[in-house]
Amino acid sequence: MSRASETIEWPTMLVAALIYAGWLALTFWHAALPIPLIVMAGGWLIAWHGSLQHETIHGHPTRWHAVNMAIGAVPLSLWLPYGLYRDSHMAHHRSPHITDPLEDPESRYVATGRGPRHIAVKAQSTLLGRLLIGPPIAVALLAVDEWRRLHRSPGRVLRDWLPHLALVVPLVAWLEWTGFGVLRYVLLVVYPGLSLTLLRSFAEHRADLPGPSRAATVEHAGPLGLLYLNNHLHTAHHDRPDLAWYRLPAHQRHHHARLSQQAGRAHRSYAEIVRRFALTPHDTLVHPDRGGQ
Repeated sequence: MSRASETIEWPTMLVAALIYAGWLALTFWHAALPIPLIVMAGGWLIAWHGSLQHETIHGHPTRWHAVNMAIGAVPLSLWLPYGLYRDSHMAHHRSPHITDPLEDPESRYVATGRGPRHIAVKAQSTLLGRLLIGPPIAVALLAVDEWRRLHRSPGRVLRDWLPHLALVVPLVAWLEWTGFGVLRYVLLVVYPGLSLTLLRSFAEHRADLPGPSRAATVEHAGPLGLLYLNNHLHTAHHDRPDLAWYRLPAHQRHHHARLSQQAGRAHRSYAEIVRRFALTPHDTLVHPDRGGQ
């Protein structure tokens, strides 16, 4: 069945139902659960929800933008406005120079080898650093960028943040009513969830890859394939960003030779990424096109 003939993509709707039902159950019955289970289940749900948001940004799971936005905009992670993520991610896909920090808002490179941003990138250049201190660095960098944007475009900042804050209020009220508490939720659920998300994005792009998307592929993701909604097939996603997550594996298989040539590199698994980059930087920090500037 083609995308054009589908009004509702039920696999994605099922994922959305599982995420929101799981989140409500976890937060409501948290007192009966051991902390390790809260961390594992909560982290999975937050990362899974980020993957769901990514799907809705790309026009899934319905034909109706307002419905997709309603499904994805609930801020379970509390810190990132949906509209801000949407605009940044679509700009990333439109960028003619993906990975260039001056052209791609999702680039992990810096344009110069000095300054606070270079220090922040260097601190999470290894996978261990990215997982352990990447989450607070991501939040801090967002705060700095938004403070600067507030002075340039206050109307656009308010457009992104007011709806976000309006949705955060009932979530915070729920967390306090259930006794979970916001601080405990951030430490036990949001932090590990963001770490899981940062694991996915750690090796997605490199400036020296041959294809226009500079995207790498993780060939065997195991259960993480479901968690990331097959976004580990990142070259295939950039090749066909309109495809629903459950159609990406078939696209990867049917176009394996061409996509492999575009990627120039494939990681066998996330275990391989851990072995190779736990204590070793994944790439240079300064983008090769900016290093001489």
